[in-house]
Amino acid sequence: MELLLEIFLAVLTVLVAMAFYYEHPKAEIPHGFSQRNKLYFFHYILNFTFGLAKFLEKIGITSEVNVLRTAMNGIPPLKDKHLFIRDLRFEKVKVRIYQPKMSTTGQRRGILYFHGGVGRFGSIRAYERTCRYFARKTNSVVVSVGYRLAPKHPYPTQFEDCLTATVHFMRTAQDYGVDPARIIICGDSSGGTLTAAVAQAMGNRRDVPKLRAQILIYPFLQCMDFNLPSYQQNHGVPILLRERTLLLGLKYLNKDTSAMEAVFKGSHVPEDLKLKYQKWVSPDYIPHEFKTRGYKPSTTHPFSKDVYTVVKPAFEPVFSPLLAEDSVIARLPEAFILTCEFDVLRDDGLLYKKRLEDHGIKVTWYHLQEGFHGTVFLAVLGGMAAFQSGYKGLEKIVNFLRLM
Repeated sequence: MELLLEIFLAVLTVLVAMAFYYEHPKAEIPHGFSQRNKLYFFHYILNFTFGLAKFLEKIGITSEVNVLRTAMNGIPPLKDKHLFIRDLRFEKVKVRIYQPKMSTTGQRRGILYFHGGVGRFGSIRAYERTCRYFARKTNSVVVSVGYRLAPKHPYPTQFEDCLTATVHFMRTAQDYGVDPARIIICGDSSGGTLTAAVAQAMGNRRDVPKLRAQILIYPFLQCMDFNLPSYQQNHGVPILLRERTLLLGLKYLNKDTSAMEAVFKGSHVPEDLKLKYQKWVSPDYIPHEFKTRGYKPSTTHPFSKDVYTVVKPAFEPVFSPLLAEDSVIARLPEAFILTCEFDVLRDDGLLYKKRLEDHGIKVTWYHLQEGFHGTVFLAVLGGMAAFQSGYKGLEKIVNFLRLM
């Protein structure tokens, strides 16, 4: 028995050591964050998971992406006595529908949820608690969209699946007791990207009703500038480090990650696109109060055609919705945008808020002063996994939905 224990501890030690050998970026959490130790702990857990995934792939046991998907799926919750839950397909797309059991006098609102995970991770199961929560708290019918994942299903399959599911649901909403005029699309992180892209694609359609609203929870929205104030201030703040943001994005596009350094320098943006997009993506449009933690204007570096060729798909509005044309932005529905102070993507949300408001689109904005990327996802897990900022974010999202 003692020998088995020694072998187990030895194997565990090797796994931990190799995991941190392959993944050990240093976290830098500002002192103003009240739950610093807890976030550091999550940082080390995440590093271990990423490192272990790389190690297991290197020795041929399983792929990195499979390990990360399994970790994100977690342990499924118990049966929910307040909801009818069933799995269906909207054409080719897997969905899970959550319908409240309580009686209602009229049709309910409908919510389509697009999960995060950079197009490579995440699932209906991983977001089971999130979708149940919104269905219960808002008395809504929630559709969790299980879009297909890269790398097996390359970009932009994820957007296409979300769009397909949205159109199908809008055409058949009454079959689920949903008012077609009260359908909201919602997503967090890269799911927020998909939400913005789907909302843009739906803007000029006449074959289905208009979307009631879009909810963007700390979304990624642009690939042009990775040196905005939020990227500089929060480059080392878990869970989404600056380097990890670009690395995962390039892997999602199935592009060479050796281009990262040049992209961080801005060498991937041609002069004509720089001139075009600077009216939408610029630190000048970030309010002064968001620069007080430090910001240095980035140095200009020469353009590299080779790097641009590699990352060119990232400039498409499906990947970078902030770069959509004004005519597209002008047709968008009302929006709720949630940003987090300690998130590299904070300024993406701020810039999109400005673009929408410049076109007269109503925006409800809520900023989590102690929020970080992923805090809303962790909140529905409860217990040790949850942070106060996540609970606040959930409350504001629910309040917005109840008004729709």
